[in-house]
Amino acid sequence: MGDRPALQVYDTTLRDGAQQEGLHLTVQDKIAIARHLDELGVGFIEGGWPGANPRDTEFFAGARDLRLSNAVLTAFGATRKAGGQAHSDPQVRALLDSGAPAITLVAKAHTRHVEQALRTTLPENLAMIRDTVTFLVGEGRRVFLDAEHFFDGYELDRDYALEAVRAAVESGAEVVALCDTNGGMLPARIADVVDDVTRSTGAPLGIHCHNDTGCAVANSLAAVDAGAVQVQGTVNGYGERTGNADLLTIISNLQLKLDRPVVADAQLAAASRISHSISEITNITPYGRQPYVGSSAFAHKAGLHASALKVDPDLYQHADPSSVGNRMRTLVSDMAGRASIELRARELGLDLSGQGEVQSRIVALVKDLELRGWTFDAADASFELLLRREVTGEPISYCDVESWRVIAEARGDGGAVSEATVKLRAGGRRLVATGEGNGPVNALDEGLRTALAGVYPEIDGVELVDYKVRILDSAHGSDAVTRVLIEMADDNQSWTTVGVAANIVEASWMALLDGLTYGLHSAGIPVR
Repeated sequence: MGDRPALQVYDTTLRDGAQQEGLHLTVQDKIAIARHLDELGVGFIEGGWPGANPRDTEFFAGARDLRLSNAVLTAFGATRKAGGQAHSDPQVRALLDSGAPAITLVAKAHTRHVEQALRTTLPENLAMIRDTVTFLVGEGRRVFLDAEHFFDGYELDRDYALEAVRAAVESGAEVVALCDTNGGMLPARIADVVDDVTRSTGAPLGIHCHNDTGCAVANSLAAVDAGAVQVQGTVNGYGERTGNADLLTIISNLQLKLDRPVVADAQLAAASRISHSISEITNITPYGRQPYVGSSAFAHKAGLHASALKVDPDLYQHADPSSVGNRMRTLVSDMAGRASIELRARELGLDLSGQGEVQSRIVALVKDLELRGWTFDAADASFELLLRREVTGEPISYCDVESWRVIAEARGDGGAVSEATVKLRAGGRRLVATGEGNGPVNALDEGLRTALAGVYPEIDGVELVDYKVRILDSAHGSDAVTRVLIEMADDNQSWTTVGVAANIVEASWMALLDGLTYGLHSAGIPVR
């Protein structure tokens, strides 16, 4: 294995990932994400397309003061226009003006795209590649080339696709990334093509996959196995349509499964935290079942699993969760047995071994509550609060609630607003606060936070990110029992709490109070 070439990790979250529907990044967002990517240890960070849109031009201007420890900032752009010259092409000049030490050019390797999209000739397209790469290398830039639609173009005209690769490498490009732009390839064919291109051209190749067949990560690994020396992707698989290859999954698989270390162990151990932090910046709810770094990636529910996990966690886990900064979780539900309770308590630092009576009592309580509509496998934070209360005999409480109420008011403009009044005691004081919102839950959240903020200013770091309602017995119509799940997050983690009641607002209040309580407790904030 010692003769294998070094493998470059190239991140395109800030450019290709930002094309995801509903994802909008400010310049400051992009700079913050770049810092996280550098902490992860990626080799290259593609910052965007300077000259193509003002935001990316502004990003590169702001990034001049960005001190990166691991990554090389890379600008993305196109080869010169047909019939022109690279040195005078405005977009090529904008790439130089960005100040980025590395530049990735996108070019066509597909004959129909050359003739129909670029509206130029096949020889001129090759000249565009040669001229632009030669010019930028001559200006002291490291140059990569993304061969767009390469695999489709290879199937249509192999010889021309190979000529495009040769043109780039012979002109000084360090790596030619083969792009599955439409995302329609499968791993076996990816491997065959990468192997053929490597043998035919001798070019250092990269791989850039989209996930339209659900195979982006597998395709990327197949390309690496076939000889690719650079792998491109995005954090959390962001990207247009169904997304790009998830770089966190790729890195974890390379490092933990294929013995291809590409980042330091300490950097890999930050993967879960970095995934979550970038989710916070993008305002896209983390995907719980994301491989390696998702909150459910190492979660176990069945009682049989829990019994085995007590003996040896490796029996039901493919990797050590701590290697990616994640943790094993034992989910508790009506399927739980005493082993599940004991194991979950152990994860929380509570030793229930030999306390069969306590375990049985908690099992019976969980089964009874779930029969009435509660769900603890989906609301781990609420279960932790319940468990600590049952074990210690004292609930975790940051306030004593005196009362709350909500008023909804319809206005003349056709809109409606809710106002909540919250009365409680905390920090030795009686606190009364009001909150306004576009609905009763929003108003309650604002009122509760306002009341607690004077005693617990740390509450400002807790954000409500998701709210779900389910009617449990729809046959009862509008008086049915309602279950509310609320997800909250801070800079380090997210958690979910549950409330169940016939009144939807009451169920929401239960979940809200649990969510803020858990947030303060998990942050180590003492009761005042």
